[in-house]
Amino acid sequence: MKILILNGPNLNLLGKREPEIYGSQTFEEYFTELQFKFTDIELGYFQSNIEGEIINKLHAVQEEGFDAIVLNAGAYTHTSIGIGDAVAGIATPVVEVHISNVMDREDFRHVSYISKHAAGVISGFGLKGYDLAVESFK
Repeated sequence: MKILILNGPNLNLLGKREPEIYGSQTFEEYFTELQFKFTDIELGYFQSNIEGEIINKLHAVQEEGFDAIVLNAGAYTHTSIGIGDAVAGIATPVVEVHISNVMDREDFRHVSYISKHAAGVISGFGLKGYDLAVESFK
C-alpha cells in the first residue's frame, strides 16, 4: 500500500509555531518516526503553502500510484472550496486530519469544505492523528 500525507499551509512551521497547540516536534522528525512504525506501507509526503499546488497534488495522486491520502489542509480546510472539490473529484480515499481539536477553537474552524468528501475525520489527537489515519487504511 502507498499512502500520501499531504499537508497545507503553515504546517512546515511545526515545532516552531504555537507549540502549546501544535507541539514542539517538526513534521519531518515525525514523518521519519511514521516510516519506521509503518514499514509495510510506502509513505509519501508533500507540503505546500499554496492552494493550487495542493489541488494539483490531489489530481496527481492516482497517476503517482497512491492508494490513499491523509490530508491536513490547515486553514484551507475552512476556506477552500477548490480543495473540497478536488477531494470530491478523485477516486482515491482521503482521511482529513487536524492536529488540534478544531471544534474547541474559533468558530470559523468549525466549517470544513473537505469533511463531506472524506472517508473520515480525525481531530484533536496531536500528531498521533496521522498514525490513526494511516491505520484506518490498513
